[in-house]
Amino acid sequence: MPAGPPYASLRFGPGKRVLMRACLAAGLVALAPSASAASGAPAEKKASYAYDLSALPDYVPGRVEDSLYCHGSTCNGEWGVIRLQASTNMMEMINNWQNAFYKYHPNIKFASFFNPSGIGGIVTKTYDLGFLGHAAWRSDFVAFRDVYGHNPLEIRLTGAFDEGTQPAPVFIVNKDNPLKGLTLEQIDGIFGAERTGGWTDSFEWTTASARGPEKNIRTWGQLGLTGEWADKPIRIYGFDATLSGWSHLIQQVAFKGGDKWNSNLIEKVRGGQKAPADAEIAKAVSEDKYAIGFNMHKVVKKWPDLRIVPVAAAAGSPFVQPTRETVFNRSYPLTNNVYIYLDKPEGQPLPPRLKEFLTFILSRQGQQILAESGKLTPLDAEQSRREIAKLQ
Repeated sequence: MPAGPPYASLRFGPGKRVLMRACLAAGLVALAPSASAASGAPAEKKASYAYDLSALPDYVPGRVEDSLYCHGSTCNGEWGVIRLQASTNMMEMINNWQNAFYKYHPNIKFASFFNPSGIGGIVTKTYDLGFLGHAAWRSDFVAFRDVYGHNPLEIRLTGAFDEGTQPAPVFIVNKDNPLKGLTLEQIDGIFGAERTGGWTDSFEWTTASARGPEKNIRTWGQLGLTGEWADKPIRIYGFDATLSGWSHLIQQVAFKGGDKWNSNLIEKVRGGQKAPADAEIAKAVSEDKYAIGFNMHKVVKKWPDLRIVPVAAAAGSPFVQPTRETVFNRSYPLTNNVYIYLDKPEGQPLPPRLKEFLTFILSRQGQQILAESGKLTPLDAEQSRREIAKLQ
């Protein structure tokens, strides 16, 4: 996407598309030929890994009848507008979903705004769906509850393994480190700290995740390493712990919602000016055999002096290496997510046009499009059915 104001796209079906470049602050609109032409970027690299999606539920289109969106005196039938908000790196995949969905519902239109801004458009009722590459922040939930009186509905897609959006974090040590693996509790012990509680996924405070300092792990000997390693301090590196999707995932999964980190964490802020944060982390751990950090697989594989540590969900459970397959079936405990947020009061049905589109996205047909984009990992059958059930 060229530099300039955010893009809004009004989608009228294949062959009838108008892409609008909207400068909201100035209230100006300019036309562009198409999403792909406007981007000026080369075609996306497509996924080469073949996932078995045969067990996912097929999309069976329903009849959409929505009295809020009428064409003249006609209100019944397949009509409606879906307003959605997402970042530009999801634009091609979402456009492909929309084009495929038109074949089932040619009179459901899309107004798409591709500019990252949390779920603000949902809170202000400007958009129906908000696509985020990370979980909504606590401030988003508070704002949503202030307006609607309840939490947003959260739909989860599976993040990438390597290249793509929201890859799973991996834990790295120097190649000379003999550590065989880590449990989630040990990750908490290394990177976390004593705390009085934590936040649930919907940002309700709970004391269930409280723990004392006796569970802190600060030397390699506490992880079972002997000899020269036994009394050596663990030096830890990672991305900044504030408003980072990877750090937030570690907090929710390993810290059980706690947000208190080991004060010795050497934070590398993404977007730094000296060098990319992921490269700084990789370099530091590769040069220090007593260090550990978390990073992304696509970065780590370029550093031969690093080794990825497998992770177990609990003591006694098998250690799992992050791979495309273990991210797909979510056996890797720190598989990441991409999120879709929308308003759905408990006990009330979704507007049919939204339910149809989301059901399509989560179906075998929608997940096949997602897999071909190379941006994300498709859902497996269990995850697909679980997310579809949230729409009921």
